[in-house]
Amino acid sequence: MTDLRGRVAVVTGSARGIGAATARRLAADGAVVAVVDLDEAQTKETVDAIVEGGGNALGVGCDVSDEAAVQAAAERIVTEAGSLDILVNNAGLIRDNLLFKMSLADWEAVMGVHLRGSFLWAREAQKTMVANRWGKIVNLSSTSALGNRGQANYSSAKAGLQGFTKALAIELGPFNINVNAVAPGFIETDMTKATAARVGVDFEAMKHNAEQQIPLRRTGRPEDIAGVVSVLCSEDTSYVTGQVVYVAGGPRA
Repeated sequence: MTDLRGRVAVVTGSARGIGAATARRLAADGAVVAVVDLDEAQTKETVDAIVEGGGNALGVGCDVSDEAAVQAAAERIVTEAGSLDILVNNAGLIRDNLLFKMSLADWEAVMGVHLRGSFLWAREAQKTMVANRWGKIVNLSSTSALGNRGQANYSSAKAGLQGFTKALAIELGPFNINVNAVAPGFIETDMTKATAARVGVDFEAMKHNAEQQIPLRRTGRPEDIAGVVSVLCSEDTSYVTGQVVYVAGGPRA
């Protein structure tokens, strides 16, 4: 298991889904975890699960697309937890539609959370990481970065995060900071259930159809992603940076 004792991790969008599973995993690895989500009250379930499991966590409310809110949240975490060593940019939302139906508001909402939010948090986190000459940043991309019908905004944002990851790896590498991305495939979360509802398909039927296209013949769980994030935060992968790891039950590139 990854040993993160003495480290402080921030996981955005961690009230549920992949973020919650990642927060729980990093806490199990020994990190103090800042559970960040839009509404601090919504972080309680994840925080409670971590504490009940013997870990240490604090809930932080933050709109990741708001510069002042991110600055305040980062400062609070450093003050209360003592550092900011690991950042997992997981916060996300979907506003799916075909291009001719997609509004500018839908485009900007997705870009604001995924790209602007990751930029703002990385910019804050690197201050402490550079000073400590140690840090891990993991950005959540997606197989949708390869293109997906009805997701021009989401696909563009997730592809952008891959370029963002590679640029930061080059900039921050001299300070012993690793920056990587994880690109999940079909993961069973509230977001995928919302996608099924949007297109009017039964979720179990959608899962079954997806399983037939996946070499491992199963869809993913949030814990599958959390495990990979954990490895990327370990010293065993200290020579891995600027990479995009597809976690999709089969080969993607």
